[in-house]
Amino acid sequence: MVSTELSSTTCPPVSASSAPPPASTLPTSPESTKNDDDDPPTVRFTSIRKLFNTIDSTPGDFLVVTDVSPDQFSQIERAREKRLRKFRFRRYSEASRILIITITLVIHEILHLDLYQQFYIQLVQNGMQKCWLSCGASFYRSLQGYPAGGGGEGDSTGGPAAERGKKGGWPTLVINAGYTEPLRELHNDMRWWFSASDHQVKIVLLAKFYRTRSVIVLEKWEEEEAQPRQGATTTRRFAAVRFQPILRQTTTIAQNTTTNPFSYNVTGGALILSFRLLFLRDPGPGEADVVFTIQDLEEYAESVWYQV
Repeated sequence: MVSTELSSTTCPPVSASSAPPPASTLPTSPESTKNDDDDPPTVRFTSIRKLFNTIDSTPGDFLVVTDVSPDQFSQIERAREKRLRKFRFRRYSEASRILIITITLVIHEILHLDLYQQFYIQLVQNGMQKCWLSCGASFYRSLQGYPAGGGGEGDSTGGPAAERGKKGGWPTLVINAGYTEPLRELHNDMRWWFSASDHQVKIVLLAKFYRTRSVIVLEKWEEEEAQPRQGATTTRRFAAVRFQPILRQTTTIAQNTTTNPFSYNVTGGALILSFRLLFLRDPGPGEADVVFTIQDLEEYAESVWYQV
């Protein structure tokens, strides 16, 4: 596990006016969704005992539970804590009464933890760890309709300590992984984080493993301000959707089994996370975007495939 020891580095003040980087021309609907995995298992909630038994017998990392009332969700929360169960609440909606559960298989944890650890190592190397708050899989209640709007837990999350370390602050970075979770559901996760945080979340990084194709797909999602139609008046509906998710980068890592030892082919280039979006300010001297090089991604892939 990466050390969280703090350095003596002084963090520059947060700038609330830092603008996002220019929008890219990448498509917002990736090609990879056309060959997604099977539909996830879905069960109706009847009792906590049966739910926990179902979680234990589910082979993947994703389970949809229907007909969960707010009171029942609170009971499940308490039972999870009391029994020290390690599954996560991916998302819960009081309106639909749907609870989505993440089952923490080893491969699921490697998919997001190795990325986050590489990210954090770069912060340590640049003396920035004191400026960053790692939030792990903390539970966040939606700001849209709080306290009755449900909530969710990411896999790896974090944000600038000065701004987001305060009570009620949300992370700027969320990493969510999917092993059997379909990519379309990961996209729902991504949309939830942007919306539920009232756009405090700035980057959602998705890591999807395709078992049948032996491929990892990494997607970096950000938001940009939607442009109103020329001559149109600003309506309440437009105000509610003035930000829209945009796919900034897709990186694909495929295992090459024709070499000895196996190697990994990375397409899409190095993965880059914007310093301005992570820390909500412009980079100072010696500070820069976080870059996962091709070698970093190859080493990450090797760790993932070791668990397959």
